[in-house]
Amino acid sequence: MPGPVRRWNYPIPICLAQCGGAMSDFSGVILSPGFPGNYPSSLDCTWTIKLPVGFGVHLQFVNFSTETIHDYLEVRSGSSETSTVIGRLSGPQIPSSLFSTTHETSLYFHSDYSQNKQGFHIVYQAYQLQSCPDPRPFRNGFVIGNDFTVGQTISFECFPGYTLIGNSALTCLHGVSRNWNHPLPRCEALCGGNITAMNGTIYSPGYPDEYPNFQDCFWLVRVPPGNGIYINFTVLQTEPIYDFITVWDGPDQNSPQIGQFSGNTALESVYSTSNQILIKFHSDFTTSGFFVCFVNVLFLTLSCLTL
Repeated sequence: MPGPVRRWNYPIPICLAQCGGAMSDFSGVILSPGFPGNYPSSLDCTWTIKLPVGFGVHLQFVNFSTETIHDYLEVRSGSSETSTVIGRLSGPQIPSSLFSTTHETSLYFHSDYSQNKQGFHIVYQAYQLQSCPDPRPFRNGFVIGNDFTVGQTISFECFPGYTLIGNSALTCLHGVSRNWNHPLPRCEALCGGNITAMNGTIYSPGYPDEYPNFQDCFWLVRVPPGNGIYINFTVLQTEPIYDFITVWDGPDQNSPQIGQFSGNTALESVYSTSNQILIKFHSDFTTSGFFVCFVNVLFLTLSCLTL
């Protein structure tokens, strides 16, 4: 400032280590309040490090000294009080490095009313977390999404004729090792079901594997009133006589029977006179096989193919 005595317009500033704070940089430093001097008494300080999903934090301790037990630093892999504690540190020894496996990390420091020490100097560095296991190839279906990193969600769908068993959407969890939040689902050809769509597919149970023994499976095919159902058994591969498919021209076994089909002979097409048909597949205790039935648009065209 101008005047007979040179002076600054404000007091000279000082740099202090604060009690807590929020950080989002990929690297940084955390100091106990007053460092490199002693920290004050009766502190409760919280620092949070929030990074993009898919990154964790590596904490390295340059200096560390607190009153044993009574003054401590608690490190959590997460931001809430219910998150995982990965370190509760106190005393005169410099701790080993810590790895937080979530994109949010919190550090809580408490000091009581006595024996103030120098505290701590911590350097942190972000690192990229590994991905969850690739679920592909996904048998009898497909995966929607190709980002398997932490926090990302993918979904699963089955090919026509298969039913999804398990959760249709999985999220990659945080943790020391990458895992999905649920077991991988699977797509299976089930023993029976209802078909109301204008197109679809029926597979023998367990297809493309051979069907099991001792099966009695029922499929009810229903189309809008006024439509008939066209059935074409293109190829059929079952144990002759003992494993067979029966078709009724109606919703139950009291309806007129269209026919009973077995073996591996190509058959001529048949038509229903009803907007509903019931299909039953039976297998005994020996020889297996397989079949595929396609349900197509038109009246509701149903053709069966065995491979």
